Amino acid sequence: MNRTTLSLIAGVAALAAVTGFAALDTPDAAGAGPAEAAAQLPVERTTLVCPTPSSSDIADTSYTSFTPVTQGTGSEGKARLLPATGQSATDADNGKDGSKDKDDKGDKDGGGSKKQAVKPVLEPKEPGTPVTGDTSGADAPALIGTAEGKFAPGWTMQQTTEVAVGAGRGLLGVNCTAPDTQFWFPGASTAAGRSDYVHLTNPDDSAAVVDIELYGKDGAVKSAVGEGITVPPHSSEPVLLSTLADAPQEDLTVHVSVRSGRVGAAVQALDDRLGGDWLTASADPAGSLVLPGIPKDATSVRLVAFAPGDSDADLKVQLASPSGLITPAGHETVRVKGRMTTAVDLGEITRGEAGSLVLTPTSQSVPVVAALRIVRGKGDKQETAFIPATSPIGTRATSADNSAKGSTLSLTAPTATAQVRVTASAGSGGGAPESETYTIKAGSTQDITPPVPSGLKGTYALTVERLSGGPVYGARTLETTRVGVSAFTVQTLPDDRGTVAVPRAEQDLSVLQK
Repeated sequence: MNRTTLSLIAGVAALAAVTGFAALDTPDAAGAGPAEAAAQLPVERTTLVCPTPSSSDIADTSYTSFTPVTQGTGSEGKARLLPATGQSATDADNGKDGSKDKDDKGDKDGGGSKKQAVKPVLEPKEPGTPVTGDTSGADAPALIGTAEGKFAPGWTMQQTTEVAVGAGRGLLGVNCTAPDTQFWFPGASTAAGRSDYVHLTNPDDSAAVVDIELYGKDGAVKSAVGEGITVPPHSSEPVLLSTLADAPQEDLTVHVSVRSGRVGAAVQALDDRLGGDWLTASADPAGSLVLPGIPKDATSVRLVAFAPGDSDADLKVQLASPSGLITPAGHETVRVKGRMTTAVDLGEITRGEAGSLVLTPTSQSVPVVAALRIVRGKGDKQETAFIPATSPIGTRATSADNSAKGSTLSLTAPTATAQVRVTASAGSGGGAPESETYTIKAGSTQDITPPVPSGLKGTYALTVERLSGGPVYGARTLETTRVGVSAFTVQTLPDDRGTVAVPRAEQDLSVLQK
């Protein structure tokens, strides 16, 4: 018997041994039952981007960072917010600007001149306590933040800017957002007196390529200028929407799609007469939408909706008031034609009571996106904010940058009664957390003066946890009065996505038998 034959016999014997072992040790009947539910574990890394605050020389901007305490995170981690100046976090740590300097004779290898390391704008010390920072003027850059370990789950960044006079004057607030590849912004405009910019911020090491499409009342706005916009690594690009359209459009839907890479995106809407604010992206297209937190003293509410597909959407319009769902007279339904932007003036729809708009299909469900433009005040003392459709608070949502006065929390339970717990964190300068539990009745909206930390110093964060019942939607309104004008801004409260489902995996040798 030659050596080749012996080798073949040995190989077959080894395979038989392995197969026999697998057969003897296959999972028993108990292991063949229903698969266990995936474990919900804290996320380990979160990236957020904040757009360039303002082009006004008299702008004052504050930043607030907060991470709620989350069980199971361990004791390690860090978070920091760096200027989007083209440098990566590694370059910032090493003090490099990423460019070559021929005059730097001390750099023998020619690998780039040494610069002073970039100092983080914010660097939190511990979860559970907010940390704040501020800047002023028109030179403040966009920011890119990364949180890891115990700082990552539910990390929230609020950017709030006050502009006393000029176009877009008022209070402009925005939750710094996670980068993504697609955004919908119903509610933008290129009308006379409006200057709307879409801010694109790239947090990654490679360039991103972005397309911007505009849709008006007659459909797509033809323009080749919005195609293939390059956003360099670790930088931000503002794009003036009027440069993408030949003629002014009162109501527009902006679609930002990313060909390569990812970006953070937000629209800064500045009005010569009505002030301004940030318009953040609507929730993903869906047949039913909730737009929570309309201020009770709103003097004008304008609904802007868009159906991305070719089918028309017929929507039932309802207001979730403190006493339940009501149908506004004269605005019972709205028809949104496919790939066309539809706008409806709802007037003073809240009539002095807290409210949230609920849109549901009258028959066939067609995905739509939507946002509200809210105006408060009258005459030359008007101010504007925006409320996009938002997703529900699945487990927990967080709102940073609250003070002892001027904050209102609005919660809506459109389909079933729900119970929530609202926790005020420690203050940025001191104070002990406080919690209260609320019941939100089915179909209603409740405006809550949130709990305040005992012994508060500085600002604090609010964490909303859904304890039981149906889905809950939320928004937070900040308000301040300057020169007789009640300036305000509204931020919705989607789930903070602090945990992620991780399926359970086990070794299974039975696959060797198949």
